[in-house]
Amino acid sequence: MTDIPSWAGQEDAPFWEGVERGELRVQCCARCGRMRFPPRPFCPACQAPESAWQATSGRGTLWSYVIAHPPLVPPFAELAPYNVIVVALEEDPHIRMVGNLLAHPQGAINQMKPDQIRIGARVKAVFSEGAGGLRLPRWTYL
Repeated sequence: MTDIPSWAGQEDAPFWEGVERGELRVQCCARCGRMRFPPRPFCPACQAPESAWQATSGRGTLWSYVIAHPPLVPPFAELAPYNVIVVALEEDPHIRMVGNLLAHPQGAINQMKPDQIRIGARVKAVFSEGAGGLRLPRWTYL
């Protein structure tokens, strides 16, 4: 079994297993096929409890962002200010994921200057180590 966060539950463990393999996964309804994120026990469209996990392209559009400033949780305070972005996924723009925009795949979350961030820009998922050693999906420009 892959190394997933100790706090991950049954509903989101496949997401974290995908992150460990460098895949950005989304839960899908096994009945109607609708994608959903964050994961839930029932489909919001047809109420079916059956689901599956699907790897996505990892591409999307930068939908929004903020610049985080202190006070912050201790592991992140020393990195501030840094960006937190919201990405609309290419497969379904209604699905939005949160992360950081990096200057390059292994860059720090505070390297991208705010005037370099462009809403509407195309981005792709990359996977890098975050606070506490947890591997996280992050984003770079396409």
